[in-house]
Amino acid sequence: MPLLHIFIFIFGAMIGSFLNVLIFRLPRGMNWVYKRSFCPNCKTSIPFWRNIPLFTYVIQRGKCHNCSTSIHFRYPVVELLMAAAAVILFPENLYISNLVNYLFLFSVFAAFLVHFVVDLQHKILPDEINIYLAILFLSYGMYYYSFLSVLVGGLVGFFIPYSVAYLFYKLKGVEGLGGGDIKLFGALGLYLGPQGIMFNIFISCFLGSVIGIFLILFKVLDKDKPLAFGPFIIIAAFFQIFFPDQVTQLINYIGF
Repeated sequence: MPLLHIFIFIFGAMIGSFLNVLIFRLPRGMNWVYKRSFCPNCKTSIPFWRNIPLFTYVIQRGKCHNCSTSIHFRYPVVELLMAAAAVILFPENLYISNLVNYLFLFSVFAAFLVHFVVDLQHKILPDEINIYLAILFLSYGMYYYSFLSVLVGGLVGFFIPYSVAYLFYKLKGVEGLGGGDIKLFGALGLYLGPQGIMFNIFISCFLGSVIGIFLILFKVLDKDKPLAFGPFIIIAAFFQIFFPDQVTQLINYIGF
C-alpha cells in the first residue's frame, strides 16, 4: 500500500504540472494541447527531463536553467496540492463505486484549483473549465440524483445570479457579477440542486462582502477596483462537495 501511495502521489504531481499549463495559458488564449512547455521569460522550450514535477524546481533552485529567471512559487505549490489531494482522497477499499467517486472528487478539486488561481490573478473564470465542470456535474448528478433536481438546480444557479447582475447593470451601468461567475453558479447547480446552490450563493456573497470590506478598510483593495468573486464561490462549493454531512448539519441548524 505505501508503494501504491507513492505512485498516486507522483500521478497527482503530474496532474498538477498539467494544471500549471492551464493556469498560464487559458487566460492568455494560448494553445494548451500541442505547444511544448517553455520559459515565459526567455521562451526556450523545456525538455521533459527538466520538467519533472517538484523535482526540477528543487534541483534548479527555483530558476530557469537557461536564463536563471526565478520560477514562480505557484508551480510547485499547485503540484504539491494535487499530489496531496491524490493521496488524501484515494479510497481505502478499491471498489468500482469508490474509484468512480475518487475520480469525480479529484477532478472537481483540480478544476476548482485552476479557477481559484486564474481568478485571483486575472479576474476571469475560463469557459473551458466551466464547461468541463458542467459536463462533470451533469453526468454525475444525473446518475445519483433526480432529473428534476439537476434541471432546477442548474436553472436556479444560472438565472438568479444572471437576473441580479442584469438588474445591477441596468441600475448602476457597471457589471456587478462576471459572466464566468454566473456560468460557474449554473454548473454547480447541476450537482448541488436548488437548495444547495441557493446556500452557495448566500454564503459566497456573505464571504465576499465581509472580506471585501476588510480588504478595503486595510487599504489592501481599492474600493473602485473589482474583487475576484470566484474564489468565494469555490470555497463554499468545496465544503459542500467534500464535507456534505457537515454542511447539511449547518443548513439544518440555521434553518436555511
